[in-house]
Order: sequence, then structure tokens, then C-alpha cells
Amino acid sequence: MSAMSGAGCFLYFAFGSNLLKERLQLQNPSAVFHCVARLQGYVLQFGLWRENVNSRWNGGVATIEEYPDEDVWGVVWKMATEDITSLDKQESVDEGFYSPMEVTVETETGPLLCRTYKMNNFTPCAPSPQYKEVVCLGAQQNGLPEDYIKKLQAVETNNYTGPSILDEIKKRKN
Repeated sequence: MSAMSGAGCFLYFAFGSNLLKERLQLQNPSAVFHCVARLQGYVLQFGLWRENVNSRWNGGVATIEEYPDEDVWGVVWKMATEDITSLDKQESVDEGFYSPMEVTVETETGPLLCRTYKMNNFTPCAPSPQYKEVVCLGAQQNGLPEDYIKKLQAVETNNYTGPSILDEIKKRKN
């Protein structure tokens, strides 16, 4: 079994900025909403790769860490197989920032095997307000559980006030 869903497509479980359709489709135009899903036994964290501040977001970015009795909610996107390369590039796989992995997520219609990404050499760091906003907008856009959205909204930020990729996303939304 693999995350490839046949017909030249694969399933991708997003939990961070890629919850927001407009953000994911900046580099991955084939992404189509499939369903909301829950990843059991993991917790959502924000941080840096090797203590390097992410220049796109000016703060910590999302990752998942194994943690019993915790869940991460997210979105399963159905994507064209040719977008694996651009998704890997967006997640800086070649630079060692994230590693792709397959996870089984729970959905209303049963389990699904999906591709997702986990940060390597994780160092905790608060996200920028702009990154947090994109994550929260994506959670709301896709109908994640209200208590989980409140948890996301309660995340402390680093109070960064300069430009970010959110500016490009807002242009696309308008």
C-alpha cells in the first residue's frame, strides 16, 4: 500500500501552511481538497531546521512529532504525481529541511495512507504571526474541528511585523 491513489495521483496530508488552498497551489496547482483527516499519535510543533530562521516565514514552521495520546488535524489533498517534485522542493527535501514519510490518517470514511513531511534536526521556535494566520485560515477554510482551530489560534508568535509570503498569498486570494 502506498500514498499513490492511482490514475497519476497521490494523497498528501497537510497540517501547516499547506492547509490553505491558495498557499499550496502557489507551486502545486493540481491540489484538490479530498477530505479532513486526523493523524493519531502525533503532536503539531513549530520550529526551525538546525536553528535556521525560515526566510519565507520569518519564524518557526510546522512539523509533526510522535507523541502518544495527541492528534494532529489536517487536510488530505489529492495531487497529480508530477507535483511530488514541486512539493518536495517547497518542503526543501533536497536541503534536508524536511523528509517525506507515509502516514495513515483517520477520516470519516476510514483510514487513508498519505504522504506528509516531518522536519529534520528540529529546534523549537515560535511562528511568525503571518505563518500562524495562514495555518488558522487554512484550518477554517477546510472545516477542521473548532476546538483544534482554537488551539491553533492560541499558539504564541514571535511578533514579526515585516513582509512575508503571506503578502503573495493575499494577492492571489483577491
